[in-house]
Amino acid sequence: MSTLRAVVTGGAGFIGSHVADALLAAGYLVVVIDDLSSGSRANVPVGAQFQHLDVRSPEAATLVREGQFDLLVHLAAQMDVRKSVVDPMNDASVNIIGALNLLEAVRASPHRPRVVFTSTGGVIYGDFVEPPNAEVAPKDPESPYAIAKLSVEFYLAYYARVHGLHTIALRLANVFGPRQNPHGEAGVVSIFFQCILAGRALTVFGDGEQTRDYVFVGDVVRAVVAAATRPLPASGRLDERSFNIGTAIPTSVLTLAAALQTTAGSQAPIEFAPKRPGEQERSFVSIEKAARLLGWSPSVSLADGLSQTFDWFRDHIDSSPAPAIPVSSLHK
Repeated sequence: MSTLRAVVTGGAGFIGSHVADALLAAGYLVVVIDDLSSGSRANVPVGAQFQHLDVRSPEAATLVREGQFDLLVHLAAQMDVRKSVVDPMNDASVNIIGALNLLEAVRASPHRPRVVFTSTGGVIYGDFVEPPNAEVAPKDPESPYAIAKLSVEFYLAYYARVHGLHTIALRLANVFGPRQNPHGEAGVVSIFFQCILAGRALTVFGDGEQTRDYVFVGDVVRAVVAAATRPLPASGRLDERSFNIGTAIPTSVLTLAAALQTTAGSQAPIEFAPKRPGEQERSFVSIEKAARLLGWSPSVSLADGLSQTFDWFRDHIDSSPAPAIPVSSLHK
């Protein structure tokens, strides 16, 4: 049998580098596309080919179209909700136009790889429905970031119905784990651990009672592999090939902060700041559909995941000052 070929956009980033690791271990030839705007070249695993490209570029489209790939995992994104509120045009350019550039390349490719897109389960549903949110729940997102992710899902459904592409969307909850960058990516766990290691207070925006669904990166990688290999549901309406990937467990920012302090053996103080625009109040997802159709469920508890993450941060991240304005819960 010929070697399977996969291209991973954003493969120098937090989640993408773990996905590239897993695909290499599964025997794929892996090509990573990343513009290094938030990722690190050091994250690209040994054995993967690296292409320093913007996903909006003609060169990225040519690579996808002519690379004879079996799989495209599209993780590259402007991933910071806060930045999307400040500059929605740039967010749309990267997250919508970039995705369309690659989807058109897949459509034109003789090989037509399966497309696994990482959407958001954290902010796509908005605050108008009571969580846990199932995939078919109404969607009324609060931020340009979530609007862009939902827009791409509509395009995925269109390309599946009209052009016969093999597309699937994973609506990720709040992912955390080793390699998450507290300086370049939105993620409260990484930012708070960096603050703890630097001896700084933890800044919580709003009252800290906002709930999120925190899922460990290793579990997310298993979901990506399942999405890449399991039979797809028939194409149809928007939610047919979309799957929530989380834990179905709500955790408040204050509860998370306490768990982080316990994990790190820290008494870092908590400081409160005004709520940020575009922030969702409550978010956790139903994962029954992923269990039923992808054979996936999370296996790493919050406590175990935080322990693994802190061990990595302690060994790899120095104690230089954390970002001046930590983002407590404005993320996927």
